[in-house]
Amino acid sequence: MTPAVPTPSGYYRVSRAPRYSLLFALPLLVLYELLAAGLQSSNGGIRNGADVMLKSLVSSIAGPEGPRIVSAAIVVTMLGLAWRDARRNPGSLRASVFTWMMVESIVLAAVFGAIVGLVTAQLVNVVTAPGLAIGTLDRFGVPTAVTLSLGAGLYEELVFRVILVSALIGIGKHVLKWGPVATATLAVLGGAAVFSLVHYVGPLGDTFTLQSFVFRMVAGLAFSGLYVTRGFGITAWTHALYDIFLVLARG
Repeated sequence: MTPAVPTPSGYYRVSRAPRYSLLFALPLLVLYELLAAGLQSSNGGIRNGADVMLKSLVSSIAGPEGPRIVSAAIVVTMLGLAWRDARRNPGSLRASVFTWMMVESIVLAAVFGAIVGLVTAQLVNVVTAPGLAIGTLDRFGVPTAVTLSLGAGLYEELVFRVILVSALIGIGKHVLKWGPVATATLAVLGGAAVFSLVHYVGPLGDTFTLQSFVFRMVAGLAFSGLYVTRGFGITAWTHALYDIFLVLARG
């Protein structure tokens, strides 16, 4: 008789597989896009910064259809990679795996701020990490802030972990001809630095402070480590839920 819950080692392996990781992240994209569209008339169409950056870049090439092209490309890519993985590794999807992935994401989100805040406090002697983390979300009502949190989980992890870190690895390996250790260091540190800096860009950007920069730099390193070890889906949901917890705690 097959157990309903996989063994810890089996769960760790299968939950990182594209068919689970990407399908787990897909509802995050759907929820964000639906809420953003529903709130457009009340908040002026405010969206996550990484979402705007990515869609603006595509729009500069493809025109006004850019945002739809980006959303469609993400969905098609997720489903395509999940389907390819399912073809290579036949077997039915187990609902219990998705359930435990959500439990894991909730637990990680709950402890994430404490760990990153502790590291930040040791580096720059600050004890207000939650305030540093919520940043511009404090300017908006709960519905908009929750929507932006969902977008941060999906789009910031896609742009700064999947795309940027992969690009930096390619630069270090093929352009600079660096070894694996130097290349990985460039990718992780560079990706975390850009992730932190982008929060200060644009009309809705935060005011730059050393403390908030270091906090987000450490957070970027932590998310990179989580992405490498647990995959895109769990990292995206952990990021989104962490931001949502901050919003709800703020009231």
